[in-house]
Amino acid sequence: MSNTEAFKSQLIEGQTYKKDFIIMGTGVLEGEPIQNAQIKVPLKTMNRHGLIAGATGTGKTKTLQVIAEQLSLKGVPSVLMDLKGDLSGLAQPGELNDFIQNRSDVIGVDYNPMGLPVELMSISDEKGVKLKATVSEFGPVLISQILDLNDTQQGIIALIFRYCDTKHLPLVDLKDLKRVLQFITNEGKELIKKEYGQVSSSSVNTIMRKIIELEQQGAERFFGERSFDVQDFVRQEDGKGVISVIRLTDIQSTPKLFSTFMLSLLSEIYETFPEQGDSDQPKLCLFIDEAHLVFSTASKDLLEKIEAIVKLIRSKGVGVYFCTQTPTDVPESILGQLGLKVQHALRAFTAKDRRAIKKTAENYPISDFYDTAEVLTQMGIGEALVTALNEKGIPTPLAHTLIRAPISRMDILSKSEIDALVNQSVLVPKYNEDIDKESAFEMLEQKLQEVEKAQEKSTLPKPNIPKPRTRVKEEASLFEELSKNTMVRQLGRTIFRELTRGILGSFTGRRR
Repeated sequence: MSNTEAFKSQLIEGQTYKKDFIIMGTGVLEGEPIQNAQIKVPLKTMNRHGLIAGATGTGKTKTLQVIAEQLSLKGVPSVLMDLKGDLSGLAQPGELNDFIQNRSDVIGVDYNPMGLPVELMSISDEKGVKLKATVSEFGPVLISQILDLNDTQQGIIALIFRYCDTKHLPLVDLKDLKRVLQFITNEGKELIKKEYGQVSSSSVNTIMRKIIELEQQGAERFFGERSFDVQDFVRQEDGKGVISVIRLTDIQSTPKLFSTFMLSLLSEIYETFPEQGDSDQPKLCLFIDEAHLVFSTASKDLLEKIEAIVKLIRSKGVGVYFCTQTPTDVPESILGQLGLKVQHALRAFTAKDRRAIKKTAENYPISDFYDTAEVLTQMGIGEALVTALNEKGIPTPLAHTLIRAPISRMDILSKSEIDALVNQSVLVPKYNEDIDKESAFEMLEQKLQEVEKAQEKSTLPKPNIPKPRTRVKEEASLFEELSKNTMVRQLGRTIFRELTRGILGSFTGRRR
């Protein structure tokens, strides 16, 4: 048996599937693509997460585009974090040329250019559906992460969330958070000290300054209502899964906002999606471009929580895919959880690069047909080393793969095309309305004004004037009245009276 026949035989034995699958490309051996050696990934294992890695310009984004396309054609929706702004082209058909035709012929697939159903979204000023969340829904852990707080300051944030939970003070936006911070160091200082202990005013002032910095980065546009319902990610149009492209090009200078938003999204999906177990295809796939931004500033505690979510979220039918330059950007504890690995070429310009390539090669199955470290530096654009899980959960043989071409446009949409896509969206009217309900800021201001008026009346001469209450009692009665008389509002999708906090400290509970 020739080397080529042995290679094809190994692929066939490792990739014979009873259920549906997607075709990534065709195998390459000794520098030449092999016909009838298609590299397949079963849909059944697409909730086992994955990695798309490689140096700049090697084709990572196009591979991400191919996978999202193939999932959509199978009816599986996906969410794409687009930091570079080059994924909107999924909405328009690609263009056939001789190069693409030749590649498709070698792989053994038809090339049918088409646009996929795409929903453009944003957490900033980019056009599209405005994704928002309340401060309460983010929770103390993620708020502390985005503000880069130390342990003492994190304790104050936890105190605030606890206090507002028990007193039914909705924290909707950053204005509410600042007002409560002011309260615990001014009007409510003695009451807080009595219930929770002394709070450092200098630490509170530091938190206030960091909130102002966050506002200057545009975060006030993200915190608020109407809160986004993650069920709106799970949609189909004409049998195709909707691809939600979250446009993040204007927040590249604020990676904490991006990373914290992503973690909040994962937490919300985990807490709200029902258990699905093993099914024939995933319910949703998330692709996180520039994944190193998520992990580079995360604390040890937060990394442990991310790892926990990645381990558990697959049972909800959700696959998470990290797209980055080197596998070492992703912590080993998470890297070990991944099923699909697509490794594009790496550059060996320095001794450090060569050490990184050797370490990267050790993360892939040993192959009888490749010197993995050598192949890593020799692959061209649109080629990658691929290994996945078969239907039994066993890693498939490592294969140098010629990746198929995207069927959608390999370029961005024009401004007019973006406008047309946004105008026909069914979600834009639902979410792009500014809502400013009564929340912690207004409720505190109103009650404090009532207390001041009551104090003014108490100074007038009256017969049998009772002994004045202490300030602590006045403040306590303020919040007793809030708790008794204020109708608890539904903030977004959260019901405060049925409140629990999830794995990242964000709100969970029964949904209406």
